[in-house]
Amino acid sequence: MIGTLLPARAVWAEATDGDWTAPLRSEEEPLVARAVDKRRREFTAGRTCARRALARLGWPDFPVVAGPRREPVWPPDVVGSITHCPGYCAAVAARRADLRSVGIDAELSAPLPEGVAAMVCTEAERRWAAELPGDHWPALVFSAKESIYKAWYPVAERWLDYLDAELTVDPASGSFTARILLPVEPAIFPWNPLEGRFAVTAERVFTAVAIPA
Repeated sequence: MIGTLLPARAVWAEATDGDWTAPLRSEEEPLVARAVDKRRREFTAGRTCARRALARLGWPDFPVVAGPRREPVWPPDVVGSITHCPGYCAAVAARRADLRSVGIDAELSAPLPEGVAAMVCTEAERRWAAELPGDHWPALVFSAKESIYKAWYPVAERWLDYLDAELTVDPASGSFTARILLPVEPAIFPWNPLEGRFAVTAERVFTAVAIPA
């Protein structure tokens, strides 16, 4: 599903059954040495998908370690993103010459837990979410902001809170626009507003943001 939201120059991989328990590279193993089984399975599937995507870019068996904010560390001149939620995991990678940054996310297509919508959605987002049919729209906002952050941070190198971006959606086209509310110099981050795409199934919502090179 996630591949339908990405530009053709991005490569991606979705987890198969065996990816959740596949062997990790020796450099990756310490990152989950003390993790509970659920976290280890998610990490393993994510790294396995990431390495499979990277192999298509000419980086076979590249160990995907973690940076200071636990973000995946990609090969030189490569950008990428990983996502996982119950029963689903995917990774995307692209050459920096083709994309400046990319973010993907998947979440369960269900109402957010009590109190979370107020932490994630602006007042304007809560208004339009209430007016649209279905109860999955706050979850889609949450997912979109996860994708936005994953695309934002490698470029801006600044924290972005959920309420620091505001979305409008076009359900007919499966697209959204995100306006960054933080003051940021155009020379640092000229892609404001950001454009993204989304898809919704009975089980999950999927979002993607690809920043052009």
